[in-house]
Amino acid sequence: MNGVAEIGWLAEHYNSEAVRIIDCRFQLGDPSWGRKQYEEEHLPYALYFDLNKDLSGEVGVHGGRHPLPDIELFARKIGAAGIDKHTTVIAYDSQNGAMASRLWWLLTYLGHEKVYILNGGFTAWKQAGLPTTDAIPVFESKEFLPHLQSDMLVSMADVKNRIESGADFLLIDSREPIRYAGIEEPIDRKAGHIPTAVNSFWMDGVSAEGVFQGEKEQEARFCMFDKEKETIVYCGSGVTACPNVLALKMAGFQDVKLYAGSWSDWISYDENIVEKTQKIK
Repeated sequence: MNGVAEIGWLAEHYNSEAVRIIDCRFQLGDPSWGRKQYEEEHLPYALYFDLNKDLSGEVGVHGGRHPLPDIELFARKIGAAGIDKHTTVIAYDSQNGAMASRLWWLLTYLGHEKVYILNGGFTAWKQAGLPTTDAIPVFESKEFLPHLQSDMLVSMADVKNRIESGADFLLIDSREPIRYAGIEEPIDRKAGHIPTAVNSFWMDGVSAEGVFQGEKEQEARFCMFDKEKETIVYCGSGVTACPNVLALKMAGFQDVKLYAGSWSDWISYDENIVEKTQKIK
Protein backbone atom coordinates (compact mmCIF):
# COMPACT_ATOMS: atom_id res chain seq x y z
CA MET A 1 0.00 0.00 0.00
CA ASN A 2 3.10 2.23 0.06
CA GLY A 3 1.95 4.39 2.98
CA VAL A 4 -1.63 4.85 1.73
CA ALA A 5 -4.64 2.59 2.32
CA GLU A 6 -7.70 2.76 0.08
CA ILE A 7 -11.28 2.99 1.30
CA GLY A 8 -12.18 -0.37 -0.22
CA TRP A 9 -9.44 -2.18 1.70
CA LEU A 10 -10.45 -0.68 5.04
CA ALA A 11 -14.14 -1.39 4.36
CA GLU A 12 -13.21 -5.10 4.31
CA HIS A 13 -10.88 -5.01 7.34
CA TYR A 14 -12.07 -2.30 9.75
CA ASN A 15 -13.54 -4.80 12.21
CA SER A 16 -10.40 -6.94 12.35
CA GLU A 17 -8.57 -7.22 15.66
CA ALA A 18 -5.33 -6.95 13.67
CA VAL A 19 -6.31 -3.45 12.49
CA ARG A 20 -6.40 -0.29 14.59
CA ILE A 21 -7.97 2.89 13.23
CA ILE A 22 -6.88 6.29 14.55
CA ASP A 23 -8.92 9.46 14.01
CA CYS A 24 -6.54 12.44 13.71
CA ARG A 25 -8.96 15.23 12.76
CA PHE A 26 -7.77 18.61 14.02
CA GLN A 27 -8.04 22.32 13.22
CA LEU A 28 -5.21 24.66 14.21
CA GLY A 29 -7.61 27.55 14.80
CA ASP A 30 -9.95 25.48 16.98
CA PRO A 31 -8.00 22.82 18.90
CA SER A 32 -11.12 21.25 20.43
CA TRP A 33 -12.86 20.79 17.07
CA GLY A 34 -11.37 17.40 16.21
CA ARG A 35 -12.30 15.80 19.52
CA LYS A 36 -15.86 17.13 19.20
CA GLN A 37 -16.15 15.76 15.68
CA TYR A 38 -14.88 12.40 16.87
CA GLU A 39 -17.36 12.24 19.74
CA GLU A 40 -20.22 13.01 17.37
CA GLU A 41 -19.25 10.59 14.60
CA HIS A 42 -16.25 8.51 13.58
CA LEU A 43 -15.27 5.32 11.82
CA PRO A 44 -16.23 2.14 13.71
CA TYR A 45 -13.56 0.99 16.18
CA ALA A 46 -11.58 4.23 15.75
CA LEU A 47 -9.72 5.90 18.62
CA TYR A 48 -8.87 9.60 18.70
CA PHE A 49 -5.36 11.08 18.82
CA ASP A 50 -5.07 14.84 19.32
CA LEU A 51 -2.35 16.75 17.43
CA ASN A 52 -1.50 18.95 20.42
CA LYS A 53 -1.99 16.45 23.25
CA ASP A 54 -0.91 13.15 21.72
CA LEU A 55 1.13 13.80 18.56
CA SER A 56 3.19 16.70 19.95
CA GLY A 57 5.19 17.53 23.07
CA GLU A 58 5.22 20.59 25.29
CA VAL A 59 6.06 23.83 23.52
CA GLY A 60 9.22 25.55 24.76
CA VAL A 61 11.52 28.36 23.70
CA HIS A 62 12.90 26.17 20.93
CA GLY A 63 11.53 23.14 19.14
CA GLY A 64 8.75 24.79 17.18
CA ARG A 65 5.00 24.99 17.59
CA HIS A 66 4.53 21.22 17.46
CA PRO A 67 7.65 19.59 18.91
CA LEU A 68 7.81 15.83 18.83
CA PRO A 69 6.19 14.08 21.80
CA ASP A 70 8.22 12.35 24.48
CA ILE A 71 8.98 9.02 22.84
CA GLU A 72 8.42 6.84 25.92
CA LEU A 73 5.12 8.53 26.71
CA PHE A 74 3.98 8.29 23.10
CA ALA A 75 4.93 4.60 22.95
CA ARG A 76 2.81 3.97 26.05
CA LYS A 77 -0.14 5.73 24.41
CA ILE A 78 0.30 3.57 21.33
CA GLY A 79 0.38 0.44 23.46
CA ALA A 80 -2.70 1.59 25.40
CA ALA A 81 -4.51 1.81 22.07
CA GLY A 82 -3.95 -1.92 21.63
CA ILE A 83 -1.17 -1.55 19.11
CA ASP A 84 1.96 -3.70 18.94
CA LYS A 85 4.37 -4.57 16.12
CA HIS A 86 1.81 -6.91 14.54
CA THR A 87 -1.00 -4.33 14.34
CA THR A 88 -1.86 -2.58 11.09
CA VAL A 89 -2.58 1.08 11.88
CA ILE A 90 -4.80 3.19 9.63
CA ALA A 91 -4.81 6.95 10.32
CA TYR A 92 -7.37 9.34 8.90
CA ASP A 93 -8.41 12.99 9.14
CA SER A 94 -10.43 15.51 7.14
CA GLN A 95 -7.49 17.86 6.51
CA ASN A 96 -6.22 16.33 3.26
CA GLY A 97 -4.10 13.82 5.14
CA ALA A 98 -1.92 16.37 6.96
CA MET A 99 -2.70 15.26 10.52
CA ALA A 100 -2.86 11.57 9.64
CA SER A 101 0.56 11.95 8.00
CA ARG A 102 1.96 13.21 11.30
CA LEU A 103 0.91 9.94 12.96
CA TRP A 104 2.20 7.97 9.98
CA TRP A 105 5.60 9.67 10.31
CA LEU A 106 5.78 9.26 14.09
CA LEU A 107 5.01 5.56 14.01
CA THR A 108 7.42 5.01 11.13
CA TYR A 109 10.07 6.90 13.10
CA LEU A 110 9.38 4.57 16.02
CA GLY A 111 10.05 1.61 13.73
CA HIS A 112 6.47 0.49 13.12
CA GLU A 113 6.21 -1.05 9.65
CA LYS A 114 2.44 -1.34 9.31
CA VAL A 115 1.05 2.19 9.33
CA TYR A 116 -0.96 3.82 6.54
CA ILE A 117 -2.98 6.93 5.78
CA LEU A 118 -6.59 6.43 4.68
CA ASN A 119 -6.78 7.91 1.19
CA GLY A 120 -9.51 10.54 1.12
CA GLY A 121 -9.97 10.36 4.87
CA PHE A 122 -13.24 10.73 6.73
CA THR A 123 -14.91 12.52 3.83
CA ALA A 124 -14.31 9.69 1.36
CA TRP A 125 -15.50 7.13 3.88
CA LYS A 126 -18.77 9.02 4.35
CA GLN A 127 -19.24 9.59 0.62
CA ALA A 128 -18.88 5.85 0.08
CA GLY A 129 -21.88 5.32 2.37
CA LEU A 130 -19.83 3.31 4.86
CA PRO A 131 -20.82 3.06 8.54
CA THR A 132 -19.93 5.54 11.27
CA THR A 133 -20.65 5.57 14.98
CA ASP A 134 -20.38 7.64 18.15
CA ALA A 135 -19.39 4.63 20.26
CA ILE A 136 -15.93 4.93 21.78
CA PRO A 137 -14.18 1.55 21.77
CA VAL A 138 -11.97 0.13 24.48
CA PHE A 139 -9.09 -2.19 23.66
CA GLU A 140 -6.79 -4.35 25.72
CA SER A 141 -3.40 -2.71 26.11
CA LYS A 142 -0.39 -4.19 24.35
CA GLU A 143 3.33 -3.62 24.65
CA PHE A 144 4.68 -1.31 21.98
CA LEU A 145 8.47 -1.27 21.81
CA PRO A 146 9.92 1.63 19.81
CA HIS A 147 12.95 1.12 17.59
CA LEU A 148 13.91 4.65 16.60
CA GLN A 149 14.89 5.24 13.00
CA SER A 150 17.33 8.05 13.77
CA ASP A 151 18.13 8.59 10.08
CA MET A 152 14.60 9.99 9.57
CA LEU A 153 15.11 13.08 11.75
CA VAL A 154 17.36 16.15 11.80
CA SER A 155 17.68 19.06 14.23
CA MET A 156 18.15 22.77 13.66
CA ALA A 157 21.89 22.34 14.24
CA ASP A 158 22.02 19.59 11.63
CA VAL A 159 20.35 21.80 9.02
CA LYS A 160 22.50 24.81 9.90
CA ASN A 161 25.72 22.80 9.74
CA ARG A 162 24.84 21.45 6.30
CA ILE A 163 24.09 24.93 5.00
CA GLU A 164 27.25 26.51 6.44
CA SER A 165 29.49 23.67 5.27
CA GLY A 166 28.12 23.82 1.74
CA ALA A 167 26.94 20.21 1.91
CA ASP A 168 25.31 18.83 -1.22
CA PHE A 169 21.78 18.20 0.01
CA LEU A 170 18.20 19.18 -0.87
CA LEU A 171 16.12 21.28 1.54
CA ILE A 172 12.39 21.44 0.78
CA ASP A 173 9.99 23.98 2.29
CA SER A 174 6.48 22.48 2.24
CA ARG A 175 4.50 25.64 3.00
CA GLU A 176 2.37 27.72 0.65
CA PRO A 177 4.47 29.66 -1.90
CA ILE A 178 3.34 33.00 -0.43
CA ARG A 179 4.76 32.03 2.97
CA TYR A 180 7.94 30.60 1.49
CA ALA A 181 8.52 33.84 -0.41
CA GLY A 182 8.03 35.91 2.74
CA ILE A 183 5.15 37.88 1.25
CA GLU A 184 2.74 36.87 4.02
CA GLU A 185 3.14 35.03 7.31
CA PRO A 186 -0.17 34.43 9.12
CA ILE A 187 1.16 32.17 11.88
CA ASP A 188 4.82 32.66 12.79
CA ARG A 189 6.55 35.84 13.98
CA LYS A 190 8.98 36.03 11.05
CA ALA A 191 8.34 35.65 7.33
CA GLY A 192 10.58 33.99 4.78
CA HIS A 193 12.38 30.67 4.46
CA ILE A 194 15.56 28.86 5.48
CA PRO A 195 18.56 29.64 3.24
CA THR A 196 19.05 27.25 0.27
CA ALA A 197 15.49 25.88 0.61
CA VAL A 198 13.33 25.28 -2.44
CA ASN A 199 9.55 25.34 -2.30
CA SER A 200 7.23 22.41 -2.96
CA PHE A 201 3.80 23.00 -1.46
CA TRP A 202 2.54 19.83 0.21
CA MET A 203 -1.00 20.28 -1.12
CA ASP A 204 0.31 19.81 -4.65
CA GLY A 205 0.61 16.12 -3.83
CA VAL A 206 -3.03 15.58 -2.86
CA SER A 207 -6.34 16.37 -4.53
CA ALA A 208 -8.91 18.82 -3.17
CA GLU A 209 -10.66 15.75 -1.74
CA GLY A 210 -7.56 14.66 0.15
CA VAL A 211 -6.59 11.80 -2.17
CA PHE A 212 -2.85 11.30 -2.58
CA GLN A 213 -1.53 11.29 -6.12
CA GLY A 214 -0.05 8.04 -7.37
CA GLU A 215 3.63 7.14 -7.58
CA LYS A 216 4.04 8.36 -11.17
CA GLU A 217 2.39 11.70 -10.39
CA GLN A 218 4.52 12.19 -7.29
CA GLU A 219 7.63 11.34 -9.28
CA ALA A 220 6.64 13.99 -11.84
CA ARG A 221 6.23 16.55 -9.02
CA PHE A 222 9.82 16.07 -7.93
CA CYS A 223 11.42 15.25 -11.28
CA MET A 224 13.72 18.30 -11.10
CA PHE A 225 15.40 16.95 -7.95
CA ASP A 226 18.09 14.29 -7.57
CA LYS A 227 16.68 11.18 -5.87
CA GLU A 228 20.14 10.21 -4.68
CA LYS A 229 20.66 13.35 -2.58
CA GLU A 230 19.94 13.57 1.09
CA THR A 231 16.57 15.34 1.23
CA ILE A 232 15.41 17.31 4.27
CA VAL A 233 11.81 18.47 4.49
CA TYR A 234 10.27 21.15 6.70
CA CYS A 235 7.12 23.26 6.97
CA GLY A 236 5.83 25.65 9.65
CA SER A 237 5.87 23.27 12.61
CA GLY A 238 6.70 19.79 11.36
CA VAL A 239 3.15 18.66 10.54
CA THR A 240 2.41 19.42 6.88
CA ALA A 241 5.96 18.45 5.95
CA CYS A 242 4.95 14.85 6.71
CA PRO A 243 2.70 14.38 3.65
CA ASN A 244 5.59 15.66 1.56
CA VAL A 245 7.89 13.11 3.19
CA LEU A 246 5.42 10.40 2.19
CA ALA A 247 5.08 11.83 -1.33
CA LEU A 248 8.86 11.84 -1.76
CA LYS A 249 9.05 8.22 -0.63
CA MET A 250 6.30 7.36 -3.11
CA ALA A 251 8.35 9.11 -5.79
CA GLY A 252 11.34 6.88 -5.09
CA PHE A 253 13.47 9.12 -2.87
CA GLN A 254 15.30 7.00 -0.31
CA ASP A 255 17.17 9.36 2.03
CA VAL A 256 14.34 11.60 3.25
CA LYS A 257 14.52 13.31 6.63
CA LEU A 258 12.16 15.56 8.59
CA TYR A 259 13.30 18.76 10.27
CA ALA A 260 10.65 18.37 12.96
CA GLY A 261 11.01 21.82 14.51
CA SER A 262 10.73 23.39 11.05
CA TRP A 263 10.33 27.12 10.39
CA SER A 264 8.90 27.94 13.83
CA ASP A 265 11.99 26.38 15.42
CA TRP A 266 14.46 27.96 12.97
CA ILE A 267 13.24 31.50 13.75
CA SER A 268 13.37 30.89 17.51
CA TYR A 269 17.14 31.37 17.19
CA ASP A 270 17.67 35.08 16.55
CA GLU A 271 21.05 34.50 14.93
CA ASN A 272 19.62 32.27 12.19
CA ILE A 273 19.48 33.84 8.74
CA VAL A 274 16.09 34.29 7.09
CA GLU A 275 15.72 34.62 3.33
CA LYS A 276 12.89 36.17 1.32
CA THR A 277 12.23 36.21 -2.39
CA GLN A 278 9.24 38.59 -2.39
CA LYS A 279 7.90 36.80 -5.40
CA ILE A 280 6.16 33.53 -6.07
CA LYS A 281 8.00 31.19 -8.39
